[in-house]
Amino acid sequence: MSVMTMVPPVITGWSAISPFGLDADAFATGIREGRPTCAPVDHAAWPVPEERACLVPGFDIAKLLGAKGTRTMNRATGLAVAAVGQVLGEEKLTAHASEGTAFALGTTTGSAQTMMDLTRQSFVGERPYLVEPALIPYAGMNASAARCAIRYGLKGPNTTIATGRPAGISALSYVRRLLATGRAARALAGAVEEYSVARSWLHHHGKNGNGGLLGEGTAIFMVEPAVSATRRPLATLLATDFRACVNGDFGATVLTAVRAALARGGVSADEVLIASHSGASGPAGQAERAALAEVAGEAAISRVPDLAELIADAGAASAALQIAAVLSVAQTLRTAGKAALITSVDPDGAVACALLRLADDTLPAGGPRE
Repeated sequence: MSVMTMVPPVITGWSAISPFGLDADAFATGIREGRPTCAPVDHAAWPVPEERACLVPGFDIAKLLGAKGTRTMNRATGLAVAAVGQVLGEEKLTAHASEGTAFALGTTTGSAQTMMDLTRQSFVGERPYLVEPALIPYAGMNASAARCAIRYGLKGPNTTIATGRPAGISALSYVRRLLATGRAARALAGAVEEYSVARSWLHHHGKNGNGGLLGEGTAIFMVEPAVSATRRPLATLLATDFRACVNGDFGATVLTAVRAALARGGVSADEVLIASHSGASGPAGQAERAALAEVAGEAAISRVPDLAELIADAGAASAALQIAAVLSVAQTLRTAGKAALITSVDPDGAVACALLRLADDTLPAGGPRE
């Protein structure tokens, strides 16, 4: 038996910035209320083709993080930096928070807006090669993760994982391996997706531009070895599984992933209390939901809202926000000995599943459980 299966890590804290609001409490409240967040788009601020979107309300990078170092920071980086600060809390001021702390952040492409802005400048500037130098660091896919590490002094492995909608599960799986092999003492993991003019038009013209609404947000988790956790656990990360749907049969692929995760985690289907599907649009999402219901049952699915109906398509942040939603709902239930399943599908073919063992008690959302 491998080290990774012998000692699964625990999630000991989390935060989310979403269309529900600017912190974990706002997110948990929105989930429990089942409150939709889509609103008319201000086309003066956002020259986009759609009329409605799910945006983080009142999100202002300079107000949240201060003016220093934020002048050219893009929306995705601002979301991630703010959420990481919320998870660390006062620890961000101490050396203990930085030494040995890894960070893995899921994304789709990084900030499409910054990439396009920089490319456009290189063509239309007074001289083609004269661009805003401060934009260059943010045009890389790993800009958000790097900026988080710089701001909070995180000195462990720093990784960006670009797997689309399942990226949050990918990031958790990645730090699970880091912890199991002793390459980090603890880790932060999550995913982020920004709303932008560039993303809106890409969605509009792309193969997935089927009229679906767009959202944004981020969820970040503190993950620690169970034997050395500094906070009380919210959940144990028992298993993850990843598949590629190459024949269009998303239902069969999801079933395979879910059953593999349950077997690897040593959990039976009747132990699953909460099950969350991605709410992806079209046949892929419908097949995913049906497969998850076949294993976990309708009752488990009904305990957590369909997140896509409340905050629309949050892109790479989708799976991470699903996990945050499961943890929010678990705080209101008797969870002793129970488990949660989270699945995610991307129309491009990626399929992922995460299996959590829920903590036995219920405590407030997000922050440290001392």
